[in-house]
Amino acid sequence: MKRTAVAASAVALLLPLSACGGSAEAGSGSTVTVTVGYQSKTINTVTAGTLLRSLGSFEKQLNSLHDGHTYKVDWQDYATGAPITAQMTVGKIDIGSMGDFPLLLNAARGKQLGRPTHLVSVTGYNLRGGLNTVVTAPDSKLATLRDLKGKKVSTSVGSAADGTLVRALRRAGIDPDKGISKLNQQPAVGASALSAGSVDALSQFVAWPGLLAYQGKAKALYDGAQLNLPTFHGVTAREDFAEQHPAVLEAFLKAQEEATDYLNAHPVAAAEKVAQATGLPAEVVYLYNGAHGIATFDPAVKPQLVSALKQDVSVLKAAKLTGDIDVDSFVDDRYVKKALGASYAQRLNASPAPASSEVWPKGSEETISFRSTKELLAYVAGHRNGIRAAYAPDATTGTLWFADKAVWVADGDQLLPFVTPATAQAYVTAHGGARTVSYRAALERAS
Repeated sequence: MKRTAVAASAVALLLPLSACGGSAEAGSGSTVTVTVGYQSKTINTVTAGTLLRSLGSFEKQLNSLHDGHTYKVDWQDYATGAPITAQMTVGKIDIGSMGDFPLLLNAARGKQLGRPTHLVSVTGYNLRGGLNTVVTAPDSKLATLRDLKGKKVSTSVGSAADGTLVRALRRAGIDPDKGISKLNQQPAVGASALSAGSVDALSQFVAWPGLLAYQGKAKALYDGAQLNLPTFHGVTAREDFAEQHPAVLEAFLKAQEEATDYLNAHPVAAAEKVAQATGLPAEVVYLYNGAHGIATFDPAVKPQLVSALKQDVSVLKAAKLTGDIDVDSFVDDRYVKKALGASYAQRLNASPAPASSEVWPKGSEETISFRSTKELLAYVAGHRNGIRAAYAPDATTGTLWFADKAVWVADGDQLLPFVTPATAQAYVTAHGGARTVSYRAALERAS
């Protein structure tokens, strides 16, 4: 099987490298197909995938090149980054988007097989790591990460969610290899396993934890932001494609900038578009991609994200998924700098929007922000039948969560939300007089 894969790779290397995706001859004036691999349900990549596609921005940018070619975009949707990498290393995908750990595997496989790739831009990120969450069944007795010792946990090995799980277990004093029974499963399979009771917990990336919580099929056990380590998704391109078609790659990055600006200017409309394209509830999409969502979208390749990528290498090496990776040579921000021009420096220095409570009223195309969670609760209490969704940021990590799924703590006049029971209990322990209360009690206190 290994020999077959190597042989296929060798054959791919012998093919003409003059066309995007190996589908047209350069200079022929014929139709050139650009193949883009994306993950529609991994909604922190939407500015390079689902939303970008729905807006038609890439096609418009390609049509404005006027270089004698007619361009066609072949959008290929995958559940994870691994198959995108597999297709890139045989020259069948030109541009792909995936999470930080898959990006590193993309770098390693590309170099190993003679098809080097480069990180060319960023899509969604969270500087604390809040994009990944460990969840359990709604009626689970598990209260902290330490309770996972000896339990069955589903995750996707090699993903950012697996990286979060490994790091979190180590901090909890649990050997991630021997302390739990880890099942390597696709997100949808793991979600089904959790619902069926065949696993005790699920560690996954956006949007699975939020979706399961919204559906009442899971509750949060560990908030990835507790690690306080950046996690992100980004865009990778084949080196040969970038060198031979720099104008096409720059067109993609300009289109990504347009999609990013659209998402930031019209977060509710963007959430509705992504929901329509993916079948995900718009309320879940907004949890991550909203005005104060868990993810911040910006194409700039920030130094702190590159630094985090370097720290991720050791986790993959420990799992024997890869060897050393030269992150500095993998990162290539030349194209995005050129595509974004003068705005790049401003984006590079921009900070995420501050955490804020929000309500999405039924029938509204806008959300309402509140200065405090108590104000949020008072509004919800007075409009119980008119709320589409209410969101509140964790009092310690800032991770946004559904208000009715949060763990609430009353501390004097304060009403504080937490993503997990463990973070709520840590606050209660440190603040005499504070105690956990139900969501209903929190609403009554605020009204």
